[in-house]
Amino acid sequence: MSNEVSQRVVAMVSEIVAAMGLTLDASVEPLEDGLRVDLAGADSGVLLRRKAEALDAIQHLVNTAYRRLLPGGHRVVIDCQNYRRQRDQELREIARFLIDKVKSTGAPQELGPLNSYARRLVHLEVAAVDGVASESLGDGALKLVVISPR
Repeated sequence: MSNEVSQRVVAMVSEIVAAMGLTLDASVEPLEDGLRVDLAGADSGVLLRRKAEALDAIQHLVNTAYRRLLPGGHRVVIDCQNYRRQRDQELREIARFLIDKVKSTGAPQELGPLNSYARRLVHLEVAAVDGVASESLGDGALKLVVISPR
């Protein structure tokens, strides 16, 4: 991903948090499939309230704004105090647990409701394992992910 796009993403995130009246510093880290923007500062707790809804909203805005400039399948991850990193790891562990349960019992397992970012993580985890499949069910932004035997 180009350095110019990275700088534009960081500038947009900085403008959003400034408009929210927050004092936060943004730093960028390249990822295999996109960018991670880490926010840090005295006001970081504000973004983590109510299950980090503000963090999710900023991430959604940035990905919507830069979707066409990012290479296929690449995304921007917005993190604050390693919240997203820890939550992603927990979600992957839950997905692996449910995959093992599906393989041992043969019964489908549900996970959710999850937003599109979280569903993507679960689907990627399931895709890495033979003998199981996943699908999203439901309407709206929050959907269930069903993991079932293939």
